[in-house]
Amino acid sequence: MYSILKNKNEGLKPHVLEFARHLVATPSPSFGEGAVADLVEAKMHEIGYDKVVRDDAGNVVGVLFGREAAPTTLLNCHMDTAIAGAVDAPTSGRAGWIAGAGAADCKGGLAAQVFAGALLKRSLLPLRGNLVVAASVAEEHGSSAGVRALLQRTLPELGLQPAHAILGEPTDMGLYYGHDGRVEFNILVKGPNPFQVNDAVSAIFNDLRAYEGSPSADSAQDVQRSAIQWPRFRDTEDGRSAIIAMTRRLAADESPANVMSSINHQARLAARPGSAVAVEVMIAEEMRKLYTGQTTTVSHVTNAWSTDPFDPLISRARQALAAADVTVRPGRWRLGRLGMGTAGGVLTREFHVPVIGFGPGSEDLAHTSDERVEESRITDAVYGTASIVHSLVGIPVVGWTSDEI
Repeated sequence: MYSILKNKNEGLKPHVLEFARHLVATPSPSFGEGAVADLVEAKMHEIGYDKVVRDDAGNVVGVLFGREAAPTTLLNCHMDTAIAGAVDAPTSGRAGWIAGAGAADCKGGLAAQVFAGALLKRSLLPLRGNLVVAASVAEEHGSSAGVRALLQRTLPELGLQPAHAILGEPTDMGLYYGHDGRVEFNILVKGPNPFQVNDAVSAIFNDLRAYEGSPSADSAQDVQRSAIQWPRFRDTEDGRSAIIAMTRRLAADESPANVMSSINHQARLAARPGSAVAVEVMIAEEMRKLYTGQTTTVSHVTNAWSTDPFDPLISRARQALAAADVTVRPGRWRLGRLGMGTAGGVLTREFHVPVIGFGPGSEDLAHTSDERVEESRITDAVYGTASIVHSLVGIPVVGWTSDEI
């Protein structure tokens, strides 16, 4: 099986790289992914996916149906980028690299996942279960609103329920199984006396700022723990108000509600109890319009998540990569900068879908002005992803039985 996939992958290499270059060269900021969605939809039709749909949120979904109704493997990458436009020309003058906004996070991974389906079709390896490849919207600045719509409406309408999911986020070809989360708060301070409000805001800001650089006991020193923005003041007929925006990392054992309660207590103490100043801490939310015109409420929370390293999903993926002669390197996303995250929290915590990550990009290059992805990693990711998928939903080969997962 693996020799068939490896040999067929050679013929796909120029096609997947051309597709990746087109994706990177096409700007797709959050809530403006329409042009990239057009590219993905057209490519899925060209490849010959059994069904291709674009839902009302703007996600593009390609399906390869198996001989049985289940299980279903979901491959997911987001189409949006953290930076609004292309960072540079899609080659950036570096031989063997594709550079530009989203190259590492995660258009290289998206190209690899779309062509993993093409590789399975070209190899004529039968599937027992189904493969769903979903290019989703609103991940970078939408807290995975696209994936939430995908699991709530789109896949159920297709009669599909993922048994497991693989994210094409940047893992540098490692097999990843979780990361910390983050939550964004708005701290509202208001009162009738502008001078008291100013003093309270200054005290709260300085108190929280002192916490900004302190890592948790289980975090590396170079991992950003929290970030706080300068207060925004507004004078009203009733006095003065201010909002302090704060982003806080969430460890696996922390909930947004508990952290919010702690910050609320800390802020009220700093504001000097007894003064005529009110303090309220809220999770940041906003209404945003998707590129389809549909509106959605974005709650700025990315939950921490983890899949058990001994889960059958990870065991099977490790076996598949080892059998395909691909280096197996388990790990977790470090997420050194607070603006980073994945849809893993939505999938695991809200929809109870076990998740792993396997993608060609490097986490250290994501969200940078020099974002890029190595071409050879993209083509290797096609082969590795197809190998994992076939081990999960393909017709079992010698040594594996259909009830192992």
